[in-house]
Amino acid sequence: MERSDPADPAASGAVRRILHCDMDCFYAAVHVRDDPSLRGRPVVVGGSPQSRGVIAAANYEARRFGVRSATPSARAYRLCPQAVFLRPDFPRYQAESQEIFAIFREFTDLVQPASLDEAYLDVSARLDPWGSATAVAQEIRRRVREERGLTVSVGVGPNRLVAKIASDFDKPDGLTVVKPHRVAAFLEPLLVRKLHGVGPATERALQELGVQTVLELRRLSERRLKQRFGRYGGVLYRFARGIDDRPVRTDRVRKSLGSETTYSQDLVDLEAIDRELHRLSTGLSRSLARRELEARTLTLKVRYSDFTTVTRSLSSQPTRAADALLETARLLLTRTEAGRRPVRLLGLTASKLQTEGEDSQLRLF
Repeated sequence: MERSDPADPAASGAVRRILHCDMDCFYAAVHVRDDPSLRGRPVVVGGSPQSRGVIAAANYEARRFGVRSATPSARAYRLCPQAVFLRPDFPRYQAESQEIFAIFREFTDLVQPASLDEAYLDVSARLDPWGSATAVAQEIRRRVREERGLTVSVGVGPNRLVAKIASDFDKPDGLTVVKPHRVAAFLEPLLVRKLHGVGPATERALQELGVQTVLELRRLSERRLKQRFGRYGGVLYRFARGIDDRPVRTDRVRKSLGSETTYSQDLVDLEAIDRELHRLSTGLSRSLARRELEARTLTLKVRYSDFTTVTRSLSSQPTRAADALLETARLLLTRTEAGRRPVRLLGLTASKLQTEGEDSQLRLF
């Protein structure tokens, strides 16, 4: 499938040409490609229906039944009992991702991974011999399809914001091109949740201001948005106008590091919860040490048995010491209802990362 805005005279050389390449149902698609008996059948990748896990990916045949990523596996089975449930195979996906990204890098050195199955490409200075960003996108789609047996949807725009939204506009196997002069017309009818960074909480706050679409967001002054959302209000003001100066970076710095566990049986007593905090903090400390990183902020995630999820965070001097992480996690736990409510999931994430010694050697977490 292909969708493109009407062509316009060649844009100024100052206009960037950004591609967002997003593999279609990547995990499930790899399995279907490698096992032809799965073709045409609903396929989900994740925990088994008898477990308390969730779905990591679902192909389009499964999505027709309402199965999406993060759907609890038991619910996915109720929605689509005929689905084929497969366990994740991350080494396989990582190997496939490396092959796909190698194709991307044949077109430009400016490739910024967003995940295993998506990336931003800046092709502004690499249009030859194809002649246009649209032609580059078409060639990338052809190469991935013919060489890897998979499909990739591509959005083309003058910046990352527009390219990202465009790549999701005509899935699967789609191409959506948004010329610079068409950015406003492309964005205005969209719901604000399509804008980068607008999650459920921000969406609700905007609805309280009478805003549901990008066009309605454009009618709010930058001052009012900053009063309501702080610095992010200025970002919303620019995004509503299709303004996004973020470069495509090849030297991505890891922003966070952590892990979480969903338990087959709820944790109901604090002793068991503390053992898990000890395990998580020890593992996190080792992960930070391997990367020679320290963290300024620690976030505890708790999901109760009714799926209510809360997070609690604390920032202080950088550290990666296991005992310091554990003591902080214990402090954050006191700000939750763990021990009074059954706990289904625990997670621990370090953020505001920096290299060892970058700021301070003080251990004051």
